[in-house]
Amino acid sequence: MFGIGTPELIIILVIILIIFGAGKIPGIGSGIGKGIKNFKRAISGDSEEKPEPQEPNKLEEDKKA
Repeated sequence: MFGIGTPELIIILVIILIIFGAGKIPGIGSGIGKGIKNFKRAISGDSEEKPEPQEPNKLEEDKKA
């Protein structure tokens, strides 16, 4: 595709893992996914916004326990 093979991808993923840590990787992936979804929605001209389901705040649950 861009001249990036398997060894290069592995090196990039290891660097990302070192920089951000294992705990932040899912959040980064979620943010990228939401950005792509919003971009596709903007390109297609779909102006109807659907509310996204909200996840319960784990900090509030921890305080209650």
